[in-house]
Amino acid sequence: MRMLRIALKSLRARRVSLLGAFLALALGVATTAAMLLGLAAATDPARATDSTHATDSAGGADLTAAVAALGTAAGVSAFVSAFVVASTYSFAVAQRRRELGLLRLAGATRAQVRRTVLAEALLLGAAASATGCLLGRLAAPALLRWLSGAGLVPSGLAVVPAGWPLPTAFGTGLLVALAGVHAAARRAGRTGPLDALRAADLDTGVLTAGRLLTGLGLLLTAAALALAALLTDPADLLHRKSWTTRPMWLIASAGLLSPLLAPPLVRVLGRALPARLTGYAGRLVRANAAAALRRTGAVAAPVLVAVALTGSLAGALDTVGAARSAEERARTGADLVVVPAAGPVGPLLAALRAVPGVAALSATGPTALSVVEPDGVAVRSEARAVTDPAGLAALSRLPLLAGSTAALDDGSLVLPAEWGHTTVGGPVPVIRADGSRTTLRVAAVLRDGLADNGLYVTAANAPGARPDRVDLRLSPGSATGAAGVHGDVRTAVRADVRADVRTAVRPYDATVFTREEWLAAAAPDRRTTRLRLLFLLAPVVGYTGIALANTLLMATADRRRELALLRLAGASRAQVVRLVTAEAVLVAAVGAVLGGVLTAVQLGSLRAALAVLRVPAPFVAPWRPVGAVAVGALLLAAVCAAPAAAWALRRGSVDAAGR
Repeated sequence: MRMLRIALKSLRARRVSLLGAFLALALGVATTAAMLLGLAAATDPARATDSTHATDSAGGADLTAAVAALGTAAGVSAFVSAFVVASTYSFAVAQRRRELGLLRLAGATRAQVRRTVLAEALLLGAAASATGCLLGRLAAPALLRWLSGAGLVPSGLAVVPAGWPLPTAFGTGLLVALAGVHAAARRAGRTGPLDALRAADLDTGVLTAGRLLTGLGLLLTAAALALAALLTDPADLLHRKSWTTRPMWLIASAGLLSPLLAPPLVRVLGRALPARLTGYAGRLVRANAAAALRRTGAVAAPVLVAVALTGSLAGALDTVGAARSAEERARTGADLVVVPAAGPVGPLLAALRAVPGVAALSATGPTALSVVEPDGVAVRSEARAVTDPAGLAALSRLPLLAGSTAALDDGSLVLPAEWGHTTVGGPVPVIRADGSRTTLRVAAVLRDGLADNGLYVTAANAPGARPDRVDLRLSPGSATGAAGVHGDVRTAVRADVRADVRTAVRPYDATVFTREEWLAAAAPDRRTTRLRLLFLLAPVVGYTGIALANTLLMATADRRRELALLRLAGASRAQVVRLVTAEAVLVAAVGAVLGGVLTAVQLGSLRAALAVLRVPAPFVAPWRPVGAVAVGALLLAAVCAAPAAAWALRRGSVDAAGR
């Protein structure tokens, strides 16, 4: 009870320095609460009786995407909150060495000091979690309306009464707070009584053996997981859950190893500081940043996590999107694509076959097919029903691993290698859309890729299937690039055939796309992708901005005596302010460089996975979002450090130096 009272008094005394951790944790809990309230609304049993939602398959797909996006946002928010709280508390404990040493000198045991720090975190976590739950409950309706307006969730989704979202968010906040300060509490327990007599603030023993081993362990674990995925399932690296979570291993590792990584970067980047910014004090800036490793790590950590997550998430979205588009382009061999309207498709196919200049035709449609595993479990998948296997063989550019699509018939199927049936001619037990069972042989095996390679069967094994896409290839004389035909003539012939196709399909209300138009329509919606990225990164940038500002204000306020001694040594007030500002910008640049390196490592693993999968994807680098976050962090560091230094110098130099 006595230590709890001490914890309460300590929180009151240091409420300003812990404001950043409080706000970051409150925002994290608010995001989690809003997400859980959205999930409760999506899974509300009353929705099952709503005919609009019960029959709207598009709404179901939107709902699945919304659940994935909200789950990802919640995970990212929890990680960043824990990272920010851990960084803030680690620096706060380092600043309190004399205070904690006085507690030890007064008779407090190591366990009591450790419990005091944990009690502070529990009280702070409870207050921040309660605030976050309130904010989340207030923000959830507006969040769902925004998501609905952006097309990320089905329309009409609204908050419903549910008893579990807010308690779960509150408990998550407490867990994040306690997990974030666990290492700081252990460090506080190691404070000795003689630390109360320390006069120097030189950081020693920052990179402990445990910290080094943990950081290296996380780094090696991340490398081992990436290597194992490349060797066994490279497509796994390109899934959302992978490119969202894997950067967290690298960020945690870099945060732990920052005392080892920061000094060389400080020396290198410090030499790039403009002479007019620091004048004679360039070496002093580098020396301060390299000597005060805990302060350097605390300031660089928010920038590191913001740049690394921004680069990794934005780069992964762009890379995977570009790869999907490139793979779809490589697989599309049609000159024209016709999308049938409702109604029978047979007459439309007959009309297309009768058009002069159409050399090949392939009609496919969706169907359900379940592959029965050896243990008897039926795994359902979307398949494509092929009306004309010869047309598929002529038009398809499927990534074949073995076999041939020309061998597809009513007794066989084409399937990707991920299903495990890689022997051409081998039997595959399947369940068709109407529930009937049969055994088909493997006609061809496809390489795993990003696009939905899926399963291909003939119409005989797809009861009820209806073609929703008809690929057409024009005869060589009408195709662009035909040898021996003048370019203007080729263009005119192509236009004539296209006009004939449009005329032929007009009675059936079908839509005709050129190859480029079809690829553009099938490409990922960049607006939706950007909105999802914004939804993921907005909390991250908010948390890290708050943490950076709070840490700089807290660190600068704690340097009154040091800055006063500089003034007594002859430095002017403006020179001291410039020195503190330059140091803050330098340390923020260290965090940005580390974040950029982690981004390059993460995107390098994605490029390696694409190379293994033989996907001809272009190189995509997230220069704009990474540059915007990095420049914003540098500006924020300067804006916060300069007035904080001026405020710290408001007292007389002699009085401040004697405190």
